[in-house]
Amino acid sequence: MPVRRVAGFSVHVFTASGGAVALLALDAAIERKFPICFAWLGLALFIDGIDGTLARFAKVSETAATIDGAILDLVVDFLTYVLVPVVALWRSDLMPQPIAFWIGLGVVIASALYFADTRMKTNDYWFRGFPAIWNVFAFYLFVLRWPWPLNAALTVAAAAAMFAPVVFVHPLRVRRLRPLTIAATVLWFALAAVAIVKGLQPPLWTTLGLCALAVYFLLLPLARRPIFSKR
Repeated sequence: MPVRRVAGFSVHVFTASGGAVALLALDAAIERKFPICFAWLGLALFIDGIDGTLARFAKVSETAATIDGAILDLVVDFLTYVLVPVVALWRSDLMPQPIAFWIGLGVVIASALYFADTRMKTNDYWFRGFPAIWNVFAFYLFVLRWPWPLNAALTVAAAAAMFAPVVFVHPLRVRRLRPLTIAATVLWFALAAVAIVKGLQPPLWTTLGLCALAVYFLLLPLARRPIFSKR
C-alpha cells in the first residue's frame, strides 16, 4: 500500500480513536470519577482539534476516500461532545437525578438534530447556534457548582440556543482574531488541566480565568457582522 494511502487511513484511525476515548470517559462518568472523565474528554477534544488539520495535510479525500472523514468525525463528536457529558450530568449531584435524566433526554434529541443540520456552520466557519459543546458546558457546571435550579435552567437554555439565530466561534478556523482566539484556547486548556488536577475544585484564580475566557468566547461574535445569522 503506498505511503500516502497509509497516511490517509492513519488519520482516519486517529479520528476513530476518539470513540475509544469516549468509552473510557463514559466508564469514568458512570463510576462518578468526574475528574478522570473530563481528563479523557479533554484528550478527545485535543484529538478533534488537530485531526482536521492532519486530514487536510494527508488529503484523506483522495488517499483514503472510502472513509467519509466528515461522518466519522460527527459520530465520534456526538459521543464525546454530547452523550458522555449528558451521562456525567445525570450521574452527578449537580441536579436531582430524575430532572437531570429527563433534561438529558431532551439534550440528546436536540443535539442529534443539530448535528444533522446542514446549516450548522456559516460560510466563514462560525457555528450557527450553540455548537453543542456539552463537554465544555458540563465542565463549567462541575467547576462553578451553582444551585441545581440554575444548572437546570442553563442547560435547557443552552439546548434551545442550538437553534437560535446567533453565531459562535470555531476557535481554529474563524479568521477574525484567529491568533488571539488560538492563544485563548491554549490558555483555556491549561486552566482546565489545573481544574482537573485539583479534582474540579480549582483555586479561585483558575476559576476566574476560566470565566474570563468564557466571556471572551461568548462576546467574540460581536466582532463579526452580522451578529445574527440567517438560517
